[in-house]
Amino acid sequence: MKTPKFLLPVAAAGVLALTLSACGGGGGGGTTAGGADAEQGLDSRGPITYVQGKDNSNVVRPLIEKWNAAHPDEKVTFKEQTDQADQQHDDLVQNYQAKNPNYDVASVDVVWTAEFAAKGWLQPLKDKMAVDTAGMLKPTIDAGSYKGTLYAAPVSSDGGILYYRTDLVPTAPKTWDEMMGMCSIAEENGIGCFAGQYAKYEGLTVNASEAINSAGGSVLNEDGKPNLNTPEAKAGLENLAAAYADGSIPKEAITFQEEQGRQAFQDGKLLFHRNWPYVYNLAATEGSSKVKDVLGMTALPGKDGPGASTLGGHSAAVSVYSKNKATALDFVKFLVNEENQKFFATQGSLAPVLESLYEDQELVAKLPYLPVLKTSIENAVPRPVTPFYPAVTKAIQENAYSAIKGEKTVDAALSDMQKSIESASAGQ
Repeated sequence: MKTPKFLLPVAAAGVLALTLSACGGGGGGGTTAGGADAEQGLDSRGPITYVQGKDNSNVVRPLIEKWNAAHPDEKVTFKEQTDQADQQHDDLVQNYQAKNPNYDVASVDVVWTAEFAAKGWLQPLKDKMAVDTAGMLKPTIDAGSYKGTLYAAPVSSDGGILYYRTDLVPTAPKTWDEMMGMCSIAEENGIGCFAGQYAKYEGLTVNASEAINSAGGSVLNEDGKPNLNTPEAKAGLENLAAAYADGSIPKEAITFQEEQGRQAFQDGKLLFHRNWPYVYNLAATEGSSKVKDVLGMTALPGKDGPGASTLGGHSAAVSVYSKNKATALDFVKFLVNEENQKFFATQGSLAPVLESLYEDQELVAKLPYLPVLKTSIENAVPRPVTPFYPAVTKAIQENAYSAIKGEKTVDAALSDMQKSIESASAGQ
């Protein structure tokens, strides 16, 4: 989490991170693998620890100071992790495995919810531990849920945005085919047409999933099984592979993570660019930006209208091993109240989870991308919801990369992706 950004759904070890979520029906880990731990400390109050990645935007410390001033007997200590998503994940895993009672509340990337809940490490947020989710965007609630139970309260969200040059494209494209049809404009102006994030890392999982979902397909079906041998999934991945093959996606984009793509767009080298909302502030204000006066934003294009962005963001989860869960729950509620949601948005460029804030005129005046972002989040789909996410994302990255580069046919890449995900699920 660097610079002001709607932090990319953080799950991309490194640069600017990225996201996921959950859904389903039935119970969940905290009452099974968590066992008796989930029933302990429900009424206990006292000091707690809040664990989150590096607070570069300085939004966590002021809120904790505010909380501590009002709760002298229930003070919160901030355990600051690194700014690397994979290191944050591994730190949480190690401490949950050790049943560390001092990791009371943790910031959980939406990608990790299913894994942590399935292993029984997160306290189910129901009954006396319930959090009121009324007024929150539904995808953010789904992102904090596993098998129908809320395990992590939505704190911030995120969604992909299509940036474009208003001087060259007066009217934004609404569909993928429409956007590809505008690539002749890029060619006439000697620039690349479109790029997202296609290096072999978490960002490629995001971009490949968006392509598949936006074409009407899905990586996993409702039962959590791989669902890649479909015409829709093929159409989605084929869109990326064909665009790369014919030059609509420039060859150098195969190396792009978030920042390389942002820089190319700001340098005037791209007509269209898929990235996260954090790009807006930088592209609009940095002195070197060549697009600051011609910066357009719209929802990602899909098959027949807005595409399916990958959902990003973070939620706040209570550990089943916490000794003071009543305090932990109150602190979680504190993080998601309207006043603090506004603070996160204005001070940290974090997308609110409360729907009403996207129509707040004062907030929209400060953050003009909010209406577009709301459309993105409302149409967002999480990355594959599975307890075996690390193996699944690896399968997506490796095969999508090979397909885009033309090292494998799209059919072969999807077939191999399917087999790898099946074996990952069977072997764990």
